[in-house]
Amino acid sequence: MRSLLDAVAFLTRVPVPVDHRRVPDLARAAAWFPVVGALLGAGLVLLAVALSGWTSVLVAVVLLVVVETAVTGALHLDGLADLADGTGGGDREARLRIMKDHATGVYGTAAVVLALLLEVALLAELVPATGWVDAAVLGAAAWSLSRAAMLPVALLLPYARAEGTGRGVVDGLAVRHTAVGWVVPLVLCAALGWTGMAMLAGALVGAGGVGWLAHRWLGGATGDVLGATAQVALLGSLLGASLVA
Repeated sequence: MRSLLDAVAFLTRVPVPVDHRRVPDLARAAAWFPVVGALLGAGLVLLAVALSGWTSVLVAVVLLVVVETAVTGALHLDGLADLADGTGGGDREARLRIMKDHATGVYGTAAVVLALLLEVALLAELVPATGWVDAAVLGAAAWSLSRAAMLPVALLLPYARAEGTGRGVVDGLAVRHTAVGWVVPLVLCAALGWTGMAMLAGALVGAGGVGWLAHRWLGGATGDVLGATAQVALLGSLLGASLVA
C-alpha cells in the first residue's frame, strides 16, 4: 500500500497520506505506475463521455485534457518539452544542460502544442464511438500503457545525470518491477481485442522511439526522458486505437 501511495504522489497531484520525511522507494512504486495510469485514464474518458451529453464532443475532450493536466501537474508534458528543447543542443552535455533549464524554448513549446492537439483530435474521434464500459476500458488501457512504457526505458538505459528526480526509478528498477507493472496494461489490451493489440503496438513504438533517441543523444535516461516516453506512448496507443476503430 505504501508503494501505491508513493506512485500516486509521484505521478499526480492527488493528496495522499505519505510521510514526506522519508525517501520513497520509487523502484517499488514504479510497479504501480500502470495501475495509477489505468485509474486516471478510466476516470478521464468517462468524464468526457458524461460531458459529451451536455456539450460537443470536442469541448468535452478539451475539458478532459484540462483535468488531466491539472491532476498530473503537466508532469509528462514538461518532460516532452524539455527533451524537445534538448534536441537543439550541440553535444551530450549541452543537451542535458538545456533540458535542466526551467525556461521552455521554441522546440519544447511546439512539441507540447502539437502533442495536445493530437491528443484532443484522437480522443474526439474515439470517445463518440464507445459506450460507458468500452470507454472506461479504452481510457484505462491507454493511460496504463503510457505509464508502463516508462518501465522498459528505465530498465534498459542508465541514468544520464549524476542526480535527478528520475534516478530513483532508473537505478533501482528490476526486471520483476517491470514484469509486474505490465500485467494490468496487457490484461486491458487483451480485453479490447484487436484494438488493444493496436494500442499496445503504438505505445511500444512510441516508447522505443523516445528510448532510442535518449540513448543516442544523451547516453541514457532522465526524468524528462521518462516523462516524454509516457506522453509519446499515450499518443501512440490512442493512434493505434483510431486506426482500427
